[in-house]
Amino acid sequence: MKRNLNITTKAFQNLFFLLFIALQVQAQITTRLDSILHVFNNEPEEILVMAHRSAHQNYPENSIVAMKESIRLGVDIIELDLRQTKDGKLIIMHDATVDRTTDGTGEVSSFTLDELKKLHLLFNEKPTNQAVPTFDEVLKLTKDKIMIDVDFKLDDKEAVVKTFKLIEKHNAEKQVLFFLHNFRYFPHIHKLNPEIKIMPRAYSTCDVEDMLKYDDIKIVHIDHDFYNDYLMKKMAYKGMRILVKTMGDIDDLELQEKGSGFEKVLNEKYVNVIQTDLPEELLAFLKSKNLHR
Repeated sequence: MKRNLNITTKAFQNLFFLLFIALQVQAQITTRLDSILHVFNNEPEEILVMAHRSAHQNYPENSIVAMKESIRLGVDIIELDLRQTKDGKLIIMHDATVDRTTDGTGEVSSFTLDELKKLHLLFNEKPTNQAVPTFDEVLKLTKDKIMIDVDFKLDDKEAVVKTFKLIEKHNAEKQVLFFLHNFRYFPHIHKLNPEIKIMPRAYSTCDVEDMLKYDDIKIVHIDHDFYNDYLMKKMAYKGMRILVKTMGDIDDLELQEKGSGFEKVLNEKYVNVIQTDLPEELLAFLKSKNLHR
């Protein structure tokens, strides 16, 4: 009887040990978003890739399929444009009108959501089966998968509050970058929810100097023409990420000769977020330089 009791005790000890190990392993399992956020917050030497209007080389811009493609490729952040319908629904579209991107015509704000959903997004000027996404749909799709850069196209304080409430509803505060075209609004918008990262646009070195006075700015959008190592080093020491875009000249150069465009950005050594129309090519380039996981 004593022997059996010892065996039983050892069995329980072994079972407890295995359970402990399993829980430890489980605790280390993270979502894809957790991995991106870890890099964003702790590994400034790694460059993050932002897909401009999602990965739209083979799909309509700002479409659900383009967002899914961004996730599949391993993009870190998707950039999208937020507007509002006639009945106050938040939707994703770059232009103020639907003319260029759908088979309809007119101002986005003149359509109800139901009316807008009847339109088809275009690719290469031809209608597809893709509808205009709502911000709610995007937050559901991207949950725990990818960061989102919200380019807010509205001049409406109530719409800002509505946007933040929807982000909060989906518990997506850590996932979102809220792009701010006018830096002077930063203190007011930041107060709405300090967990949501505000990404202000700097238009000059003077703007950067002003932004350096704040401890709550985690990322800044700058332009190539006023980049300088001295100022950017100060930003890096404050824990700010520095974003530049390559759409236009740099992406065009990259298409003409592989590596020639992106190599120019590496000369700006403190840049660690790049927004591009060529996310797949940029990912491959950065991996070849050991600058992306």
